[in-house]
Amino acid sequence: MKDKTIDIFENAPVPKAVISNIIPSIISMIMVLLYNLADTFFIGQTKDAYMVAAVSIVTPVFLIFMAVGMLFGIGGTSLISRMLGQGKGEKAKQVSSFCFWTGLVIGIFAMVLIWVFVKPISVMVGASADTIEYASQYLNIVAVGIPFLIVSNSFSNIIRSEGRAKTAMAGMIIGNLMNIVLDPVMILGFHWNVAGAAAATVIGNVFSAVFYLAHLVSKRSMLSIHPKDYSVRNQIASGVMAIGIPASLNSVLMSVSNILINNVMTRFGDMAVAGLGVAMKVNMIVVMLLIGLGTGIQPLLGYCFGARNKKRYMKVLTFSLGLAFCLSLVMTVICYYGAGPLVTAFLDNPDAFDFGMSFARIYILSGPIIGILFVMINAIQSTGAAIPSLILSVSRQGLLYMPILFVFSHIFDTARMIAMAQPVTDYLSAFLSVVLFIFTYRKYFKNFE
Repeated sequence: MKDKTIDIFENAPVPKAVISNIIPSIISMIMVLLYNLADTFFIGQTKDAYMVAAVSIVTPVFLIFMAVGMLFGIGGTSLISRMLGQGKGEKAKQVSSFCFWTGLVIGIFAMVLIWVFVKPISVMVGASADTIEYASQYLNIVAVGIPFLIVSNSFSNIIRSEGRAKTAMAGMIIGNLMNIVLDPVMILGFHWNVAGAAAATVIGNVFSAVFYLAHLVSKRSMLSIHPKDYSVRNQIASGVMAIGIPASLNSVLMSVSNILINNVMTRFGDMAVAGLGVAMKVNMIVVMLLIGLGTGIQPLLGYCFGARNKKRYMKVLTFSLGLAFCLSLVMTVICYYGAGPLVTAFLDNPDAFDFGMSFARIYILSGPIIGILFVMINAIQSTGAAIPSLILSVSRQGLLYMPILFVFSHIFDTARMIAMAQPVTDYLSAFLSVVLFIFTYRKYFKNFE
């Protein structure tokens, strides 16, 4: 008997199929957003802008290991959803087992690496003499949770490929809710400051990973993490990496670009770095919602592609693009006019607030087109088109952003104009994503009915 969740992929009306998949995904992203905002908010309540700057500085390191989770999560989701669309359930189990065990080993190795090189890593990402102790302390503790972080980020995506969007959402909610609840207790109640924020992050990731593992070993799941199902053969490893590497490269390059912009902003002082970090948090309100929409439709698109159902694929894509554009516009207006109260919640230093307010309104200029970008990214990934995915992933925060940032930092002598590099990059990336999707459609759908 066909699983009722898979039946939604195949037979439900398009609006129902899209909404039922994106709502849990968007809720998951809201929880991730709240978790990210909570750390900065409660650290901000210490009234120490150097702590805020330190957490902002080391965030890119954390994002790199989230990218490893995304490598297996997005790569695994794309391959598994296509396998299920083709009726290859056993191969789907092998893919999920490969993602689990490979990601876990990488996480353990990364944990040890950070413990050994924590001070050099902190300096490399932009820590100053005033922030290095806070940054090192945060990284040392967060390292403990890296294996759990990778597993959690992988399977919050992979579980959606079997149609369990609500289960994927529940795991994210549990982990992030634990973090949000523990933040004020550990940061302010126990006065552990940045160490408290790091400890809350670790505990949240542990709870989320354990929840997903419990589902995967239950009879409710069509997937597997059993060692006997582990395999790198039959294009399993290459199939995951073909889409996973481009997807994770985007996050890695985002981390690298954050490190670069932090280093550029240090010439304007630690308050500029603190303001930039808060502006990025405000911008995340729009970005995370639209990432949720994009990742929510990927399993549905992947299933349609695997089943060679071009007509349904295009209906899902068209509906999703319209929805993303409307949501983008609404959230842009809300965040632009609400930037003042949002920045005030994190910073009370006048200099840091001025930077944060200006940067927040500059970054949000990307809002109207960012939804189209994320839908197109996931549409390309759903087909398994490795080269277009790779081009798009290395372009947004790499081939486009880094040269633009370099030029802006040399042409302009104000922090605000340098920050304009991000929205300029996003508009160019959105245009590129449309061009690459047209190429993908013409190549990969030409033999479909």
